[in-house]
Amino acid sequence: MNLDYRSVPYRILENAYRIVGIVVISALFSTGDGGQGSAGSSGMDLIVLVSFVLLGLAAVAIWELAYVKRYEYSISPDTFDIYSGVFSRREREIPFDRIQNVDIAQNVFQRALGIAEVRLETAGGGETEARLRYVERQEATRIQEIVSERKHGESERDPGGSDDALFDLDSSELTVLGLTSANFNLFGLVVLLFVVLGTPVAAEQVSPRLAVLLFLGPALAAVALVVLWVLSGIQAVLRYYGFRLVRHEDELRYQRGLLQQYNGTIPLSKIQTLMIRENVIARAVGYGNLAIETAGYAPGQGSDDIESAIPIAKQARLFELARTIENFGEISFSRPPKRARVRYVGRYTIVVGILVALLGSVHLATGTLADWYLGVALWVLVPPAAHLKWANLGYYCDDNYVITRSGFWTRRTTIVPYYRVQTVSVSQTVFQRRRRLGTLVVDTASSGGFWGGNGVALDIDIEAARQLHETVHDRFQLSARERQTTKRRSVRPGD
Repeated sequence: MNLDYRSVPYRILENAYRIVGIVVISALFSTGDGGQGSAGSSGMDLIVLVSFVLLGLAAVAIWELAYVKRYEYSISPDTFDIYSGVFSRREREIPFDRIQNVDIAQNVFQRALGIAEVRLETAGGGETEARLRYVERQEATRIQEIVSERKHGESERDPGGSDDALFDLDSSELTVLGLTSANFNLFGLVVLLFVVLGTPVAAEQVSPRLAVLLFLGPALAAVALVVLWVLSGIQAVLRYYGFRLVRHEDELRYQRGLLQQYNGTIPLSKIQTLMIRENVIARAVGYGNLAIETAGYAPGQGSDDIESAIPIAKQARLFELARTIENFGEISFSRPPKRARVRYVGRYTIVVGILVALLGSVHLATGTLADWYLGVALWVLVPPAAHLKWANLGYYCDDNYVITRSGFWTRRTTIVPYYRVQTVSVSQTVFQRRRRLGTLVVDTASSGGFWGGNGVALDIDIEAARQLHETVHDRFQLSARERQTTKRRSVRPGD
């Protein structure tokens, strides 16, 4: 089977801007007479320029047509086979048991042409193993269904099997999503930028007109924050418009997007961790989102953050939906000891001291910032900041799960089943040892890293951390043995 030939015009347009850009830049740098040539030579230059553009587009068209014609794929009982390359041929066989997810993506132009991109993701660290760019929309759905059947080792599945709807994003929740999708990663950078540029020292280095604007740094920072907030909200609305999550046999299926539509699958057997995330704005109104990480891959990963399985919902509903995937009970978090809070007071006090020292250095060097010592007033924020960090930390474990919580600006509650644990470790920094504290990290096969899908119990009592380490290790071993026994019993004689 080949790619859809209707994709050729779209592929040409994808590459046309490069050809036009190269030709325009070449024309700009090739004018050696400083623009003083005659009208006849200018007309000739225009003809040559247009000729180069047309030749470039013709070359791209021939190449893309040959690429689509030479790109072939086939489906065998055990592998998805791809043959590609115009001059140098490449053959790939992707075993179905390695395929983690099959995602379908369409933008506005692709929908108008009736084509779609199919992405085959494997459990190799979230990398896209293959992209079929582009096939007919119905063919993309057929590939998704076939791969779903074959990777589970089934010869036949009921194509008309009913889906169990888990979540539909309604208009009110979409509005809340837009209003609470502030990008806090950039907020601090924007404030720092305008505060630095708004100092008299910076203003003296620029023109008088710009200096006036820079003195308005705090006001401009506030405007920039509002603009970022609005843009983040618009991006979230466009991304999750029409979001729907269903359970189809042993996998989750989702669809979302207004301009760029996505359809994807999440195999339940590959889920490593669940994470309930609540930024400070969403948490204030009782909302959050649910993220799912599978082995080496988070759905939609690669472009920005971990993809949300449930983009926005009430906190109680999030936990209810999470329990339909992992059957954990009620959670009662244990907080770190209060001496951890004292540690945060010391840490933030050092930060304020460094800032005041920098302001004093600027005063000594330039004679400006006469009231530099007023920066000490920032210390009044230290105690509440330390308390808020401490109050949002916690851990909990039962017979089947270890659950951790951390973060103030974005609070993360991470649910890790014992049978998904790969390593568990206890670490201590120099400062933690002084206060008999430690950090427990429960590592899984997810791709989230330290701040991603792993469970992290931060700054807990070192003895409690070591005891929890042993508990998690022992229950992981027990859970692994129980699952192996269950698996052996489920295999029928003669299979």
